[in-house]
Amino acid sequence: MASHRRTTAMSQRTPSSVLRLLLLAIWLLGPSMAFAREIKVGEPAPDFHAVTFDGRKISLADFKGRVLIINLWATWCVPCRNELPLLDGYYALRKNVGLEVIAVATEDSVPPSKLKELAAAAHIPFIRRLRGPYSTLEGVPTNYVIDRSGIVRYAKARAFTLDDLNDLLVPLLQEPVPPSSPEEQAPPTNPPPSPLGPSPSRP
Repeated sequence: MASHRRTTAMSQRTPSSVLRLLLLAIWLLGPSMAFAREIKVGEPAPDFHAVTFDGRKISLADFKGRVLIINLWATWCVPCRNELPLLDGYYALRKNVGLEVIAVATEDSVPPSKLKELAAAAHIPFIRRLRGPYSTLEGVPTNYVIDRSGIVRYAKARAFTLDDLNDLLVPLLQEPVPPSSPEEQAPPTNPPPSPLGPSPSRP
């Protein structure tokens, strides 16, 4: 009889306990759930929040009017290691006309402490923490490209070549910077970029 009473009491408490756990999970995951949306080419890019290796806090709004590449890579990935110097050099030559690149090492890479030296040597910002829906697709490297108006223009698990970057980015960089308001005129820009020649490398 005592055993039956204990079983009954436990069964009565279980729904309440489950409810409390669910509420706790929703509370804890609330900020993350705000980012839970699918990324689709041709649609507005979801927001993200990140912290760079040098301690800066950034979000999508910081890149308004710029063309942004979000590069997800892994330290064990050979195509990633070949692509990073290309992205770094391309960014160094194109940042004056509106290109931005951020590099996000995936969780299965080496610890962040072992990436400090590489992050300090690169032109592109390395991300220590990223909150948002930008994750690897079929594998690494995965690249997302967001245009000056905040629209996703590319999302693939594939390493860029120099030709890929020229074909994709030159037209996007030639697009005018959208004005902040209908009354505001877009500021003058530098001469339109042309395709780059041999693969750029960081000095």
